[in-house]
Amino acid sequence: MLVGHVNATDGGPGVFAHLRSLKAGDVVKITRENGTSASFVVDHGEPYPKNAFPTKAVYGNTDGSELRLITCDGFNANTGEFDDNYVVYAKLAL
Repeated sequence: MLVGHVNATDGGPGVFAHLRSLKAGDVVKITRENGTSASFVVDHGEPYPKNAFPTKAVYGNTDGSELRLITCDGFNANTGEFDDNYVVYAKLAL
């Protein structure tokens, strides 16, 4: 699981500014601390209201190696807060 901001503290784009642009079949390559890498194939992305976040589906056990990319979503101009989260689901490429 990787969690990142959609916008940066300086008002610019955050590390996950373009997370919603990932589509099924896209490959996400993760570089590990030891220099090796793992590739994951995007299955799908889903927006969720924070007050109805599916904790078990996102953080629960899986049958194999999977990746979750999570960011804020649903900016509310009235409150200046993000009401939702966006989650990308991906599976280890074999």
